[in-house]
Amino acid sequence: MLVKVFAAAIQGINATLVTIEVNALRGIRFFLVGLPDNAVKESHERINSAFQYNGLKFPSKQIIVNMAPADIRKEGSAYDLPIAIGILAADEVVSTERLGKYIIMGELGLDGGVMPVKGVLPIALKAKELGYEGIIVPTANAAEAAVVDGITVYAADNLLQVVSFLNGEGELAPYSVDIEKDFYSQQNSFPFDFSEVRGQESVKRAFEVAAAGGHNLIMIGPPGSGKSMMAKRMPTILPPMTLQESLETTKIHSVSGHLPSGVSLITQRPFRSPHHTISSVALVGGGGSPKPGEISLAHNGVLFLDELPEFNRAVLEVMRQPLEDRKICVARANYKVEYPAGVMFVASMNPCPCGYYNHPTKACVCNPGQVQRYLNKISGPLLDRIDLQIEIIPVPFEEISKTQEGEPSAAIRERVIAARKIQEERFRKEKGIYCNAQMTPKLISRYATPDEKSLTLLRNAMNRFNLSARAYDRILKVSRTIADLEGCENIQSHHIAEAIGYRNLDRENWGE
Repeated sequence: MLVKVFAAAIQGINATLVTIEVNALRGIRFFLVGLPDNAVKESHERINSAFQYNGLKFPSKQIIVNMAPADIRKEGSAYDLPIAIGILAADEVVSTERLGKYIIMGELGLDGGVMPVKGVLPIALKAKELGYEGIIVPTANAAEAAVVDGITVYAADNLLQVVSFLNGEGELAPYSVDIEKDFYSQQNSFPFDFSEVRGQESVKRAFEVAAAGGHNLIMIGPPGSGKSMMAKRMPTILPPMTLQESLETTKIHSVSGHLPSGVSLITQRPFRSPHHTISSVALVGGGGSPKPGEISLAHNGVLFLDELPEFNRAVLEVMRQPLEDRKICVARANYKVEYPAGVMFVASMNPCPCGYYNHPTKACVCNPGQVQRYLNKISGPLLDRIDLQIEIIPVPFEEISKTQEGEPSAAIRERVIAARKIQEERFRKEKGIYCNAQMTPKLISRYATPDEKSLTLLRNAMNRFNLSARAYDRILKVSRTIADLEGCENIQSHHIAEAIGYRNLDRENWGE
């Protein structure tokens, strides 16, 4: 008997329908075709054990399982449950009447327990798009799938529950979540706050400007000056995620296997801080079984690279294109996938190998050649893509010992949100543009044109510091953001002056 069960495969961060055809014929052999990987091929043993443990009999027939379309590679153990159901249906143990209404996914344990799998959210979205009545998934993944409105989610703990449900002998209760409660309850709950940062008012201002315009930022300063501490607090002043951003971010974490069990939505902007030993593939994605990299896991949030010169230069250079295009296309011989990479890039570095070059009280032991070689580990093209370059110095004892707390993140966030609303209205008709950092040269000429006085100031800075054309655009973008924070319609000279002050590393005499 030939039956069809429906499942899905993940390509990039989206799902593709997979039809599992099972035919039971005379004979004793088992065939699994349709470009399965080793994990899929091993499903035979898991299914056989699950059948025996639960009193079910593996058919004494020749079983042919075809996973169509056959030119898409099927990976992972998520096909155990649909293949098992297909085998039972082909042996007329499971009714075929309801099989066509559901997409079924799940890994089987040897005892028939249904264990969690990756990528359930995009699979649920695909099921809704194709008009399926529902989706049957492991209980641990049910909250994730239930955020998709308009499709019924059934949570299964073991194989027998699914068999009884499909035969109409038992019911799987539809699983539901309170999306509004899940989405809004955690948006303003953070473990860190800018009120804990003593001093560093100029750096806090730079963080506010970066958050208001979605700009990239780098801090350069000695150890212990608070670089990492402030970077971890960047998400606390960014605008809350929209529901669409939350769904998109959750999809990425779902397909990569980083979504915690029982979590339905990622409601806070992600903060990713990979170690400097990271490889290019781990950063941008790909690999033998393609997965999103750190730059995609930080999508709609912050990617923080601490001790930037310690990263392999080849690893850093692969970020140049994603920082511009806000997406990354990974092309290999046997696949091509595209991952979103709309991140705010924040980095920190010491000014020299010993860390104390230009320190106000401690002497640097590095010679000029060592300092220059250390700074040259960061290429000019990469620095050009960083809008704000901030020098940070240690906080004096008088500031550290103050008992009075600094300005809280909530107050800074209010100003950031107000500036972002101005930008949303400005770019309302521009597809894919949401903040000043995303402005194209055409939009810069339209919305960030300096007056004559500002243009003279900018011309002098360009000549004095020998800035590139990209740096010129960055200064205008940052100036537009500073003006938005002040509620000014036009860019003024003091906006340009402040933006120029955020280009510390462009100065040839930096640190002298």
